[in-house]
Amino acid sequence: MKKYIYAAIAAMSAVMMSCGSSNEFKVSGNVEGGSDSIAMVLESASSGYWFFVDSVKVKSNGDFSVAQPAPSVPGIYRLRMGEQSIYFPIDSLDNITVNTKVGEFATAYTLSGTPNAELAMAIDKKAMELAKSGDQEAIAAWKKELAQKILADPSGIVAYYVINKYIGARPVFDPADDYDLKIIGAVANAYNTFRPTDPRTQYLVNLLLDGQRRIRAARNTPASEVVVQEVPIIEIALDDNHGKMQKLTEVAKQGKVVLLSFTMYSAEFSPAYNKELADIYKRYAGNLEIFQVSVDPDEFAWRQSAANLPWITVLDPASIQSKNLSAYNVMVLPTAFVIDRNGDIVERVDDMTKLASTVAKYI
Repeated sequence: MKKYIYAAIAAMSAVMMSCGSSNEFKVSGNVEGGSDSIAMVLESASSGYWFFVDSVKVKSNGDFSVAQPAPSVPGIYRLRMGEQSIYFPIDSLDNITVNTKVGEFATAYTLSGTPNAELAMAIDKKAMELAKSGDQEAIAAWKKELAQKILADPSGIVAYYVINKYIGARPVFDPADDYDLKIIGAVANAYNTFRPTDPRTQYLVNLLLDGQRRIRAARNTPASEVVVQEVPIIEIALDDNHGKMQKLTEVAKQGKVVLLSFTMYSAEFSPAYNKELADIYKRYAGNLEIFQVSVDPDEFAWRQSAANLPWITVLDPASIQSKNLSAYNVMVLPTAFVIDRNGDIVERVDDMTKLASTVAKYI
């Protein structure tokens, strides 16, 4: 089934975030070979999505400059030209300088202005080098260096950035690996302690929990003692289409298998996806409950669709800025989670062709 990735709606919310602040950060520099026909996009990351912030015009001599209100918490930004991107952290009133070339935009660049920006550049360039060489011994040695940098400042924005770094298609720090999960855990617990209101904190906590469950399931051993493991389900409490407050934790106590589904009814995939859910719901009537969270921006359209569904359907009015999406690390819609009869999240389903077979294992 085709998956739906947020783009246009996310862009609207990011534009609103950029208004009303006198404190600004600035990104400027030069694109060698650039001209006034070249345009770039400044984007920021939040909850696993890239939000449009501003368009950036390049002058005839390649120079450019863009300023935006300082973020309330440190964040990751990128300059994008077509499919190529340059990534950098912004703390507050940073002044970042980017110099690059048109034909080698994302490879022949330099960043300066802050130690964090320069560190992010060094990390990205090393990752590109190792991805090209494929040298596993060199990758392992580099991971140890990165681990030391992370443990020196686990609540810093660069630690978060590294935890989400990939070499090719593989994460540098893999939640399914014991050693890597300890590093992820250090960052998750540091954010949980020192940045409890940071929007990235719950994502990191969820990443750690998911890794622990996967390792525990693979080895059938008890999970390690960590602070964040005390929460088996992250609560979702939202109104259904009848105006009744529905709480995921209460639904999970009813002794049925629960399928937690994140979706958007206005998306192209929705009719086919809901038909698949209806078939599963009918097949396991009495043994399965569906708790479906919709992030539709149009409440009226959601109500029209929800009225025809026999399971629990709730609307998250925050739409794509939902903390629930962040808490469950939902990057793509639809995404589903299976909660067993004990109230534990036992499996995540990103591939909807495997949804029915996954649910069947726990009925």
